[in-house]
Amino acid sequence: MRKTLFSMMLVCIAASGQPARVAVVIETSLGSIEAEIALDKAPLTGANFLRYVDAGRYEDARFHRAVKPDNQPNNAVKIEVIQASLAPKVEPFPPIVLERTSLTGLTHTNGALSMARVGPDTGASEFFICIGDQPALDFGGKRNPDGQGFAVFGRVTKGMDIVRKIQAAPAQGQLLEPAVRILRIARKPA
Repeated sequence: MRKTLFSMMLVCIAASGQPARVAVVIETSLGSIEAEIALDKAPLTGANFLRYVDAGRYEDARFHRAVKPDNQPNNAVKIEVIQASLAPKVEPFPPIVLERTSLTGLTHTNGALSMARVGPDTGASEFFICIGDQPALDFGGKRNPDGQGFAVFGRVTKGMDIVRKIQAAPAQGQLLEPAVRILRIARKPA
């Protein structure tokens, strides 16, 4: 059933005339990160992210969390990511269905953009960027007890040095203090 639904989504994306890959620029207070959104592999999650971009919902958003090996004392499986969220008063759109890595073929490699979630089908606006390969975040991975993983929808193409600067910013535990501002995220002109 899930594979059929996924195949139907791919057909809809192809028929819509939407390009298979969309370049975006994430402008932060520490510098810019360029990324490519994989609509051809993760059509639902990629379109959801671009819906926020096109609506200007990531203006004045923030990278609020940096997860490093030394700030996860209660996690048996360690990961390295930075996580972004909307500005406090901006309402997210309703959550979307989880596009598992087992269906998309995308994995949590260095620079992967992925949708944050609490449980299956709860991802909405928060996303994270992987620092190093993070297979524990893929479907069947051991980071979450449900084993469903997270939905990769793109990858950093330029600016991993900025991602690492954000990860190294002052923090209290995993919370960046102050959070690193996202000035805006926009589609990169062709």
